[in-house]
Amino acid sequence: MGIFGNTFGLPHLIIILVIILLLFGAPKLPGLARSIGQSMKIFRSEIGGDKKKADDDTVEPTVDGGSSTDTAAPATKPSKTEL
Repeated sequence: MGIFGNTFGLPHLIIILVIILLLFGAPKLPGLARSIGQSMKIFRSEIGGDKKKADDDTVEPTVDGGSSTDTAAPATKPSKTEL
């Protein structure tokens, strides 16, 4: 059982779809669905990009014990072929 329980049944969904059809019109529905799909795709890629950026922002300690004021680039992770 979900949050709404049995509140939304088939008759309710049909009524909601008819109201959406009346508001937007039949010719606009494919464009509306396409734009919603593109928005979800962009949203998911942004979420994935934020996770990757957070992983890239982690700083690894230097091996030579250098101070944090060094201007050298942070150490890179070895690729799987180097291991």
